[in-house]
Amino acid sequence: MKAKLTLLDFLHMDKTETDDVREEEVPNDDESRQEPHIYSVWEITRYIRQKLDDDELLRAVYVKGELSNVSQPTSGHIYFTLKDEYSELRCVMFRERNALLKFRLEDGMKVIARGRISVYEKRGKYQLYVEDIQESGIGALYRAFEQLKKKLKDEGLFDTAYKKPIPSIPHTVGIITSPTGAAIRDMLNITRRRFPHVHILVAPVAVQGEEAAPQIVNAIRLMNRVNKELMKIDVLVVGRGGGSIEELWAFNEESVARAIFASEIPVVSAVGHETDFTIADFVADRRAATPSEAAELIVPDKRQIEKNLTTLEMRLRQNLYKLIEQHRLWLSGMEKNVLFRKPTERINQYRQMVDEYKKSMIAEILHRVQLNRKTLQAISGQLDALSPKAILERGYSICIRERRVVRSVSDVSVGDELRIVFQDGEAISEVKEKRDMETLL
Repeated sequence: MKAKLTLLDFLHMDKTETDDVREEEVPNDDESRQEPHIYSVWEITRYIRQKLDDDELLRAVYVKGELSNVSQPTSGHIYFTLKDEYSELRCVMFRERNALLKFRLEDGMKVIARGRISVYEKRGKYQLYVEDIQESGIGALYRAFEQLKKKLKDEGLFDTAYKKPIPSIPHTVGIITSPTGAAIRDMLNITRRRFPHVHILVAPVAVQGEEAAPQIVNAIRLMNRVNKELMKIDVLVVGRGGGSIEELWAFNEESVARAIFASEIPVVSAVGHETDFTIADFVADRRAATPSEAAELIVPDKRQIEKNLTTLEMRLRQNLYKLIEQHRLWLSGMEKNVLFRKPTERINQYRQMVDEYKKSMIAEILHRVQLNRKTLQAISGQLDALSPKAILERGYSICIRERRVVRSVSDVSVGDELRIVFQDGEAISEVKEKRDMETLL
């Protein structure tokens, strides 16, 4: 008699053994009337997880829904919820898988997620372990393109203020592209035909696939090292021929965009697409629609230069002849001038002008001397009126005691010797008596 497989037996069996075991109903017996086994939460959760893991459908399932509650903690894993109008499904995408995403997950996106359904035992919740995710409706690559474009634009990497000028006549040109593609052949043929004197350095790289972006970044940095340490590189061309958006995606990578922006050498983006733009086109100092157009842009046409030089030579000759003719006419006019025909007449005119200036100067000087003389006489009269000598002439005298003028009766004492100065001499006297003004009155 076969016994019925219990949950406890299942938890203690290997998976290989459980694949061959099938539950069967057995008649009621004494064993069936035993007390039921009590399971732990962990045992139940593990059993459910094993059931889900064994389900072929749930091992690789595609789920369509709308993203919500998207979060990415420091661990690098992405946690989110897929929902529709009827239900929700919790999801997790581990760091090593989301590192391959080409766009950033945002709430509200319509996506199709591929992964497996299992149970997170610690919380007893089933969830979708996402291996890959694609945007539904709008393409994931286009979404990644728009997100990176907005990010770099907000940082200022597209600003015209940072655009470096492309030299009109370069001596050395660096080209970063595939060594076997049509792009390099076209650029070399055009540059050699238009301007064979230019020196070209080629850095061969992959232009599509996972290795393309790192190789392009390394080539840009290598060209800048050569520019600093070995030889000057005037302009750098980065590009390839045309292709699908997936094939051109290396030129939409953030690492390539930042390497172009950091380049000290002016960069021309030459990705072979006429209407669409890549991120490299926005960051580069100049955009060319195709590699052939880039070659025509970076080097001048030798024949056009020769034609321009011939035109400039003709203009130079014409300007020289015109200038010589102008000076000849000027000299001819000078020869006819009276100054050259009769130079003494002009000299005599200047002599007459000098005589007139001399006469005017003498008259002005005499006038000023006369004015100053009158002023001096007036000042002299004022000084004479205030002179002590004039006072003495009017009968006054000056009394001096010990070389000081006596101004008051209090300045002398009886017995003092005084000098009395008159108009025509002086006399020595002695004070016999003092009287003040009240006594005299």
